[in-house]
Formats: sequence, C-alpha cells, structure tokens
Amino acid sequence: MSRLTQIIQNFLIRLEGFFSVVFRNIFNFFGNIFGFLGKLFGFSSNSGYFLESDAAQSIKRATTQQSTEAESAKAPDIPATNRRRRPNPQMDYYLKMAKEVKKS
Repeated sequence: MSRLTQIIQNFLIRLEGFFSVVFRNIFNFFGNIFGFLGKLFGFSSNSGYFLESDAAQSIKRATTQQSTEAESAKAPDIPATNRRRRPNPQMDYYLKMAKEVKKS
C-alpha cells in the first residue's frame, strides 16, 4: 500500500508542476494584455503619458512642497516627550498579564 500512495503522490506533484507551467504562461499572456491596456488608458502611474507638460507638473509639485514647508514652519515646536501616544488601557491589561507570566 505504501508503494501505491507514493505513486499517487508523485503523480499529483508532477500534475501540479505541469499545470503551474501551463497556467503561468496563460496568466502572463493575459497579464501582458491587461497591462498594455492599463498603460494605454492611463491606469498605470509609470506609463509616462500625461496630459499636461512636465513643466506644469513641476510647478504644482513645487507649490505643494512650499505649502507643506510653510505649514511646518507655522506649527509650534513640540518636545519629543510630548509626541508620545496616550496610554491605551487595553494594552495595560496585556502588559500586566505579560509581567505576571514572566514572574512565574
């Protein structure tokens, strides 16, 4: 009986390998088609096709960077000790449990 199970296992492994090779090629084919259509219609961020010129986009980026710099300059300097999150009472429960387990 052991020989029969070994034959079945080897057959299933080879069948899985065959299907992985066949379906990989099919899925790659469909992936290439949909990837091309996605780039064609602008659904991909790295397609390199924009309606506006690069100069207009760089101006937008520069203005957003300036506005974020201005906002950060307006924010008061908060010491690093006050930036910590408020303690979570649920986490206190788990920390207490961990300390009790560590003691035992």
